[in-house]
Amino acid sequence: MAQCDLGTARRGIYDSIQPDETMHLCTHGCRYKLTVKHSIGRDEVVEISDLTKDISCIKGVGEKRARLFNKIGIYTVEDMLYYFPRDYEDRSKIKKIIEVLDGEMVCVRGTVFSHMAEQKVRKGLSIYKLILKDDTGTITATWYNQKYLSNTFSVGETYIFYGKISAKYRKKEIINPIFENSDRIGKYTQKIIPIYPLTSSLTQKVIQSIMENCFAFVGSNLKEYLPHAIRKKYNLSEINYALKNIHFPDTHEGFLKARRRLVFEELFFLQLGLLSIRTTSEALEGIKFGPVKELEGFISKLPFQLTEAQTRVISEIEKDLERGKPMSRLIQGDVGSGKTIVAALSMYICVKNGYQAALMVPTEILAEQHFQSFRNLFQNEEMNICILTGSIPKKQKIKLIDDIKEGRVNIIIGTHALIQEEIEFFNLGLVVTDEQHRFGVKQRATLASKGKNPHILVMTATPIPRTLALILYGDLDISIIDQLPPGRKKVNTYVVDESKRERVYSFIKKQVAEGRQVYIVCPLVEESEAFEMQSAVELVRRLKEDVFPNLSVGLMHGKLKPNEKEEIMRRFVEGSINILVSTTVIEVGVNVPNATVMVIENAERFGLSQLHQLRGRIGRGQHQSYCILFNTSNSKVARERMKIMQETNDGFKISEKDLELRGPGEFFGTRQHGLPDLKIANLFSDIHLLKLAQEAAINLIKQDSKFEKEEHKTLKEKLIHLFKEKIDVAIIFKI
Repeated sequence: MAQCDLGTARRGIYDSIQPDETMHLCTHGCRYKLTVKHSIGRDEVVEISDLTKDISCIKGVGEKRARLFNKIGIYTVEDMLYYFPRDYEDRSKIKKIIEVLDGEMVCVRGTVFSHMAEQKVRKGLSIYKLILKDDTGTITATWYNQKYLSNTFSVGETYIFYGKISAKYRKKEIINPIFENSDRIGKYTQKIIPIYPLTSSLTQKVIQSIMENCFAFVGSNLKEYLPHAIRKKYNLSEINYALKNIHFPDTHEGFLKARRRLVFEELFFLQLGLLSIRTTSEALEGIKFGPVKELEGFISKLPFQLTEAQTRVISEIEKDLERGKPMSRLIQGDVGSGKTIVAALSMYICVKNGYQAALMVPTEILAEQHFQSFRNLFQNEEMNICILTGSIPKKQKIKLIDDIKEGRVNIIIGTHALIQEEIEFFNLGLVVTDEQHRFGVKQRATLASKGKNPHILVMTATPIPRTLALILYGDLDISIIDQLPPGRKKVNTYVVDESKRERVYSFIKKQVAEGRQVYIVCPLVEESEAFEMQSAVELVRRLKEDVFPNLSVGLMHGKLKPNEKEEIMRRFVEGSINILVSTTVIEVGVNVPNATVMVIENAERFGLSQLHQLRGRIGRGQHQSYCILFNTSNSKVARERMKIMQETNDGFKISEKDLELRGPGEFFGTRQHGLPDLKIANLFSDIHLLKLAQEAAINLIKQDSKFEKEEHKTLKEKLIHLFKEKIDVAIIFKI
């Protein structure tokens, strides 16, 4: 029987071993009888309490460095372990000097053939050169401004160098290479190296080193949360193997196995949480509304005709309201598709059944716009409508709170003020949240808790491909308004580069002279060394002084206080500001029919869906509107994205393309939705795993919705940990 050392055997079966399991085969095919009493690494099981320890408990992380890690969202040991690489460099293969090609990143083994030569090119620039050789030829290692290397190398010593090759005019150079002594086990060469997203003062070497220390802290004994049956059925590796191989893969195959496990896990827990919310909701007794005979007559008197899509969605809502279970429905509709009237008609049904309806929106000015439009809409109906926001005077607020509590008002429109503790409803029957991505599940549930299992309707203007929406909004039924009202003008979209700037500014002056208003959106508030982009602050200064000295230019950004934002937006709505320079805080909600131009600086820096949302702020009045995208990138992907924006105003088509191009991350606003963030899953390329994860979650909930089985207890523990800041886990998980 072939033999190999126990270490190799252990490494080979690391993927699948469990405590107290007997294994018989290593990767070399050598047969063993090895009983595992505990996993490799530290002996005690690493619990959630270990993972929630502050990052400063890891060797090499002091107070100052901890603050840098906090900047990139790393506060705990767990955050560090789940801070996944954005890319990898394969430094495992060493090439001969004769084999290297111009432009490639490569490892070479070279023996030092000369002493370090220093060349002072000019003040502030010195070049250091070292000739290296192997048995196939020579290459020059070149560094810039790295004087400390002067006495590092000795002739005759051999090192591994990794860097970018320049091979021109028969001369080969390796530029600014990192290096290690060739007779040591490589730390930064001779293996696959993870490349992490960075912030200032945190280098790749620092993050890689701290990550290694993090693994030393937890050992290889992280608790496994996925049940063995699920891992076996879906061919998923064990958690210790997965995390180790996503950060420090030994092979490409190991990386793929690790990624499969972690993507599945992420999506599985997302599905399990959503299904748990839904299961809990469906078990509740709801308010049973009766049919409202007056509805048809009310609709016939509207100053416009409903689209077929709006009529269909209202019918779906009526069925929900009449079945005696709490409705949980998402209305998905493109910008301008008429979601608000659907919400208003739902609230009409609620009030006619003798209940109160509440509409929660993200900003005061949006609340005021809805308040005015609802008053106009219901002016001939016996309905009392009120508005509740944070800025309402105390005396008026006290009366409003009393009116709501005693049932003297039927429709309550407000901001987050609606979920304050002192707000009590007389008989809340329907909760509507507008721009749902601005409210978390927890906030929505808090408002709903002020009634006895009221119906819930949430609205979003962020189109999502239906197949994914069904999965990602698993706690909600979905209605889609996929038609725009007749007569809404298409926004003409143009992509321009810097050479057209003066023409754009002339066009803006012409539009303002005709009485129109303009948005100019830029992605940063302050100058950043990382991106060469104009900031909103600097742009406003230049526009006021140099470009539009005779016009009123306002500035809105995320660092302003809420009341300051409200005041600036109010002035823009009223028309006293001609041009509003803003960051993306204006992408949601407010209706300014007189704004006809949207200029977006550095459009390539935005997601397509975000660009579409921004474009939706215009085209709301009778005048033709124009969206102008400044694209400063020459990349093929950027050009393709800009072309999509020019060719279509269909938010669903745009969202599908956005999903395809953007990769993993918070595409669907899971943070705002109130769910764990997606850190590794790519919702386009991982759709097959998403479906498998949903299948596994549905089957588990069918078998054990309360997680009472022994093999599901650690699963419940993990779920509570993931969702504890997002929803009321005490209700969902019965704790």
